[in-house]
Amino acid sequence: MRDNAKFEVTASHAIEADSGILSDETISYTSLPSSKKPLIPVRRIVFHDAELDKDYVFTTNRFDWPASLVAQIDKQRWQVELFFKWIKQKLKLKCFVGLSDHAVMTQIMMEMCAYLLLAYLKFSAKFKQSLQQMIRLIRVNLFIRRSITELFRPPDNVGLMSPQMRLFYA
Repeated sequence: MRDNAKFEVTASHAIEADSGILSDETISYTSLPSSKKPLIPVRRIVFHDAELDKDYVFTTNRFDWPASLVAQIDKQRWQVELFFKWIKQKLKLKCFVGLSDHAVMTQIMMEMCAYLLLAYLKFSAKFKQSLQQMIRLIRVNLFIRRSITELFRPPDNVGLMSPQMRLFYA
């Protein structure tokens, strides 16, 4: 809900003790655009999160749910938002192969499986490279026949260089 929203409280609802709910009200918007075309009344719930010491304001049209349930659902919705933000940043999904729900979910699951396998490989083999560096290295060497552990081991430069290529300072 916007900070500058104009509304009037038409009804107050009973709140549960020790639920973190500060107020549970039915409101009607009173701003100029809503006076031309009246909006339906909505429920305004103010929730105090004790962990973060922050107040949240939720508006909903669900009058049949308890106020604590509305607050819990919105908290979980935020976790879903953070999950999708993580997917965009880490999995680098640029476009989807298919557009159906099943195709999108399958592609996300495959990307997550590949990411988790690489994370496990990095953890178990104690590689120093970042996961992004590992992904780039795999992409470059995709069609080269080498073991995955060989791929991440630094090359032995001493045996590969000829004496003419080495510089010696006197």
